Amino acid sequence: MNKLNLTRSEQLYAEARRVIPGGMLGIRRPYNFVPGEYPIFLERAAGGHVWDVDGNRYVDMLAAYGPIILGHREKEIDDAVIAQMEKGFCMNLVQPVQNELAQALIRLIPCAEKVVLVKTGSDATTTAIRIARGYTGRLKILRCGYHGWHDWCVEVRGGVPQKLWEDTHEFEYNELDGVDRLLEQHQGNIAAIIVTPVGHPLAHPVQAPKPGFLEGLRERARASGAVLIFDEVRTGFRVAMGGAQQRYGVTPDVATFGKAMANGYPISAVVGRGEIMDVVDGKVFISSTFFPNSLEMVAALKTIEILEREKALDTLWARGEKWLAQVREIVERSGAPAELTGIPPMPFITFPTDADKKYKERRTRFYTEVIRRGVFLQPFHHGYIMVRHTDADLAEAAQAIEDALKVVVKELG
Repeated sequence: MNKLNLTRSEQLYAEARRVIPGGMLGIRRPYNFVPGEYPIFLERAAGGHVWDVDGNRYVDMLAAYGPIILGHREKEIDDAVIAQMEKGFCMNLVQPVQNELAQALIRLIPCAEKVVLVKTGSDATTTAIRIARGYTGRLKILRCGYHGWHDWCVEVRGGVPQKLWEDTHEFEYNELDGVDRLLEQHQGNIAAIIVTPVGHPLAHPVQAPKPGFLEGLRERARASGAVLIFDEVRTGFRVAMGGAQQRYGVTPDVATFGKAMANGYPISAVVGRGEIMDVVDGKVFISSTFFPNSLEMVAALKTIEILEREKALDTLWARGEKWLAQVREIVERSGAPAELTGIPPMPFITFPTDADKKYKERRTRFYTEVIRRGVFLQPFHHGYIMVRHTDADLAEAAQAIEDALKVVVKELG
């Protein structure tokens, strides 16, 4: 398959690098994909597709890293936002839609008794940590998963004094022994245990919790007096309307939601038990000029309405299960040393390490062939299935994966 024409993308990237460090921030830089093969700038999006600035069209299976749950440019949501815009949306005081959204979240999410609305996933996780420390009067944080870019949890520590992250301690997903060691080591000083309830690919292939893992965290947090926090920024409104806590039947003390909450509009939430959340009323300070803006709240309410009305997550899981089964059969039949991991709404294809150390080359070749065939997946991040992906979209993606694996086996074994 021939290389895509990316001339305009490359021109814009050269221009961007003159005015923005690295051309763009973080995970969207070209080296996080396959440099020279992936587009760098996108022009437009609709439904389950995106188009780059050179006119190439892709089945979008990255979903803007997760915020797009329904599909791009969902008219009913955009119309609701425009109607709110005509009233005004950035004001001196909050607007009534704040209460409506909080009530909807309390109705849907098992742990939610009170709500704090913020903007980004990092806002939400950092707010949750501050709440936990304020409630317990303790210092130490046990973490598992990716929780954003703020000082207490950022993976790249340039510019961050050690004192700002040294009280955060990591444990392995689906392993309770490490949690027990940390609980013993820091007995009486653990403010929170925070976990991404579905395993994140930075640490492992995507995986669901083993029986007893989340339950074990729940028991240990309760026994130690720590606040149990589920980071549901990814899993909320995708794994279930009430998040992974609803699907897996384990209720944390506090949880963070974001991404799919408003189908692309920037909003996130911290929800939890009333007595814990109430530290925000005087003891812990949370404030921002833009947190009360109403457009995103309207978008979130309308997204929730559509998801519930259409029973969209039932459709998403059924379609995802079918697609995972199809792609798993393709991977097995191909003979390629590849692994399909994940849960139905969040698939991921990885290449395990091997004695000959060909896995990086295999990964690069595979994702090169997939993008050339017009399917947008990410080599280092799980994908997403959207509600508006059609059967034809998913068939196209499966075919691209099959063809790409054939190239990998032929060229690299």
